[in-house]
Amino acid sequence: MNEIEIGPSKRARVAYSFDDIAIVPSRRTRDPEQTSITWQIDAYKFDLPMLAAPMDSVVSPETAIAIGKLGGLGVLNLEGLWTRHEDPRIQLGEIASMPQDKAIRRMQEIYAAPIRPDLIAERIKTIRDAGVTVAAALSPQRTAELHQAVIKAGVDIFVIRGTTVSAEHVAAEGSALNLKKFIYELDVPVIVGGCATATGALHLMRAGAAGVLVGFGGGAAHTTRSVLGLAVPMASAVAEVASARRDYMDESGGRYVHVIADGSVGKSGDIAKAIACGADAVMMGSPLAKAHEAPGQGWHWGSEAHHAELPRGNRVQVGTVGTLEEILVGPSHTADGSMNLFGALRRAVATTGYSDIKEFQRVEVVIDRA
Repeated sequence: MNEIEIGPSKRARVAYSFDDIAIVPSRRTRDPEQTSITWQIDAYKFDLPMLAAPMDSVVSPETAIAIGKLGGLGVLNLEGLWTRHEDPRIQLGEIASMPQDKAIRRMQEIYAAPIRPDLIAERIKTIRDAGVTVAAALSPQRTAELHQAVIKAGVDIFVIRGTTVSAEHVAAEGSALNLKKFIYELDVPVIVGGCATATGALHLMRAGAAGVLVGFGGGAAHTTRSVLGLAVPMASAVAEVASARRDYMDESGGRYVHVIADGSVGKSGDIAKAIACGADAVMMGSPLAKAHEAPGQGWHWGSEAHHAELPRGNRVQVGTVGTLEEILVGPSHTADGSMNLFGALRRAVATTGYSDIKEFQRVEVVIDRA
């Protein structure tokens, strides 16, 4: 990336968001029916290259099942309401109805209930019994404590997700999570993130991650940028991590690690741009929180919003636009990119003349200064 001088002793790289770039049509076009947008990670194949973010406003056991049947992958948050409360619909209703000035403090109280291993097993069993791929997430801080209960319950794909996840965590006391040792001891593919640089991604790939989540501080419900000052424009972050994947393939003799854009993917055009920059799939939160079936009831929040010491997120009202099916695969009745997200991706692939996701990663992009 180009560097600019912001002062005599400091230089900064120029980076671009999805809003800063545009995809360039090629000389060839295709019928959308002649394209494939399927995605496969390890032994698991999906009709849609997407994961639903592990957020209580987005994924419940029921919506994880529905998303799985529509061709995506719903990731259940194992530190959320579904593993703290027997019937969290009461708490979900309270969060959706409370005044804004009392929301974060009350959410901190609701989420102070202990995580129950028996509820972890019960929720995972509910999803597994429906016949869809089971994915569940823990933060790095909880992974060492709870992963045995997760694996015992029969998870297919394990996600370790945080604002920033590194292969090396320095702690003053206690035993830090040794990510490389941990991943190699598991019998399931592990997706880890977030990260935003080639160096950070390369460390996660060397630790054995099957997929790397790219991004932090860019979600609709996050205030990480204003609270911590952390954020990286996603187009540049995805492209940089994709370059690390190429280097790691050379280094490892061909092992392919999936790059998953996790942040600032709010519209169908963002999905296409993420893949054009090198992503294999996207992780989405706020677009799915707008579904009629979403447990957030038109509201959206992440784990950062109820952090016990330093909240870095808000409960935001996103409203509802349609069913999960309409949002993911259509039909759409809006023209703002909030519905038929993957029908739009298929059309973008077809319009630029490519036949599948891997080919589409080679599409030309330009800086859009409009």
